[in-house]
Amino acid sequence: MRTAFRFHVSRHRVLVAAGLAALLPWLAVGMAGAQSLEAELDEPQHGPVDGQCVVLLHGLGRTHRSMGRIESALREAGFATANIDYPSQSQSIEASALQAVPEGLRECRAAGAHTVHFVTHSMGGLVLRYYLSGHKVPELGRVVMLGPPNQGSEVADALAGTALYDRINGPAGGQLVTGPEGMPARLGPVGFALGVIAGNEQTAIDSVMATRIHGANDGKVAVARAKVEGMHDFLVLPVNHTFMVINDVVIGQTLHFLRHGAFVHEVQPRANPATSAGNPAEAAATFSSTSARVISPASPQPAAQLATIARQA
Repeated sequence: MRTAFRFHVSRHRVLVAAGLAALLPWLAVGMAGAQSLEAELDEPQHGPVDGQCVVLLHGLGRTHRSMGRIESALREAGFATANIDYPSQSQSIEASALQAVPEGLRECRAAGAHTVHFVTHSMGGLVLRYYLSGHKVPELGRVVMLGPPNQGSEVADALAGTALYDRINGPAGGQLVTGPEGMPARLGPVGFALGVIAGNEQTAIDSVMATRIHGANDGKVAVARAKVEGMHDFLVLPVNHTFMVINDVVIGQTLHFLRHGAFVHEVQPRANPATSAGNPAEAAATFSSTSARVISPASPQPAAQLATIARQA
């Protein structure tokens, strides 16, 4: 009787885990990520250095807090920032674009910036692309997109139209499909300085839906589908979709592109990498792209331990 009971409980847990992976593909935010992001919030904002400001746009089902670690690194590097919150799950991509991007531009202009860069995660990239397809931004500098579904996502293909997916993700969730009805198909080549970072590893919770994706992927977006015609540079790192925004190598590469218009594709590790541990601005010049450690719910690591992870890589 006990054996049968254990089997029933185990089977129930497996079904629950599989259900979460299938039904919440865009909301897989683990406790480790939440703890590390909270630690980066509410820092005092510095004025722009050389008049440069960065607008940060989060992805579907996230908030500005998910971009907190990147924002902190940008401020430490001397950029002014505008980390924008928008209701991604209750409105279309078009509505989010017309709300979030102008708000970011207003904040940067109010800070006295003459150059405005953008860093986006996931659907935030489509929000920006839609806006720029119909609006000129005279101060536009460089753009880094992290895990963008620039050609849609097969995860959305599989789940769009199901009751729970549509209820959780709202109208924007259905716009992420790869077909002609999706937002990506409506957007043309980019005409701005763009660098794209894609991931090729998945969290445990994403591994089920990752089987729906053709080729290497980050659990939500195929590496090939992160690309877009007209981009200036493209980099693949061993990170997953959800937690790439708190990975030091990703952040270091983002800073490098904003400064130089290119990623670091070949890196020679220093003899003593501990000298730059915990400094995302130097991470791209210290660790090779293959040394990036994935932060996932299965391996929770608060922000204070990221430097230790880097030293162990």
